[in-house]
Amino acid sequence: MAAKSPPQTRVVNLYWMVVIFGIHAVSEALKSGVRSFDYVGVSRERHDQRIQRIIETCRASGIQLRFLPREELERAAKTHAHQGVIAVTSTKQYADVDVLLENRKGAYSFVVVLDGIEDPHNLGALIRTADAAGADGVVIPERRAVGLTGTVVKASAGASEHLPIARVTNIARTLEELKERGLWTVGLDQRGTQGYDELNFNMNCAVVLGAEGKGLHDLVRKRCDFLVSIPMYGSVPSLNVSVAGAIVMYEVARQRRAVGSMEKASPAR
Repeated sequence: MAAKSPPQTRVVNLYWMVVIFGIHAVSEALKSGVRSFDYVGVSRERHDQRIQRIIETCRASGIQLRFLPREELERAAKTHAHQGVIAVTSTKQYADVDVLLENRKGAYSFVVVLDGIEDPHNLGALIRTADAAGADGVVIPERRAVGLTGTVVKASAGASEHLPIARVTNIARTLEELKERGLWTVGLDQRGTQGYDELNFNMNCAVVLGAEGKGLHDLVRKRCDFLVSIPMYGSVPSLNVSVAGAIVMYEVARQRRAVGSMEKASPAR
């Protein structure tokens, strides 16, 4: 396998620069090699091994380092939760949906479609779980939903730097396109009459999750081939979307591992 080229150190157009922060987020951005870096800022007060590894990576890659007071890091990150490191980088490029389908990890396609997630911590958590559960990528909408902000990157523990993420104008239309490409669409909806663990996920599929407190939009729900639900045995009617999404994504992984379909099969479908 060819070695990844080192991250580029500068970009010309600073309009497209963003700030990411947190040890995992910055470390994974450095590893992935998909961003250009203006500089990495490190707290003058931190001298531990994790920070030192980031410093060494920057020096090996020729990325500019700045040793800054915590107050300046907080202003740049707009939060106290920066863990002593920030990076001013180019925005991560969104992938085409075709890329998610062409780079299938297992015997069957596994795409996660998010219908309007607004909370950056939820989006980050879902991306982290999608990566861990073996999904081929995540699809998010352009409007009325959060994008790949610094908070999302940190909440994903850097998984967003490795997992392909597509951003589309219309989720319902994208579901139709996925169905035309041979994927079954599975929506998680509390009104679904089939339990999430009753469906056989050993098929090319897209798992569709709705927005916080709203669920799936009507048009999106109608585009789903299956509607599944998670049984609730307590007093509250639903789970947080990142928790519910994790349950279903790991059910997909569990079923596929049980029959050995987590490993990539021959190209023929």
